[in-house]
Amino acid sequence: MADINIGISPEQRQAIAEGLSRLLADTYTLYLKTHNFHWNVTGPMFNTLHLMFEGQYTELATAVDAIAERIRALGFAAPGTYSEYQKLSSIAETPGVPKAEEMIALLVEGQEAVTRTARSIFPIVDAAHDEPTADLLTQRMQVHEKNAWMLRSLLE
Repeated sequence: MADINIGISPEQRQAIAEGLSRLLADTYTLYLKTHNFHWNVTGPMFNTLHLMFEGQYTELATAVDAIAERIRALGFAAPGTYSEYQKLSSIAETPGVPKAEEMIALLVEGQEAVTRTARSIFPIVDAAHDEPTADLLTQRMQVHEKNAWMLRSLLE
């Protein structure tokens, strides 16, 4: 494989790829949790939540691809197994089928966790002047902060 010479040192690219791998794991874990809740939600808010969760997991499915492709562009393999995601993710799986309001609260926590992970990568991205990754992180944070707000609004 040819050397990568994009103006970011190999050490910086590796550190950024490691951060993005954590973001990918969080995003995929949140995707799976959101899809699970979409399938299994019940109760008076069924239609609202079923449609909201579908919109969110669809957006997350697109996001995992963009994150994985950025890792590849930096010259590293993107993690892609449940065992890797379990080690890398800050989001815990939810056993069983919680009630609708608990689903909402768990998804708020998940959206906020992804935001924190994205934000934690910024120092190395800024130091490396890696604008494409900074742009990706900014976009992800905007989506997750908005989703958390919308979900939180359902609990008031």
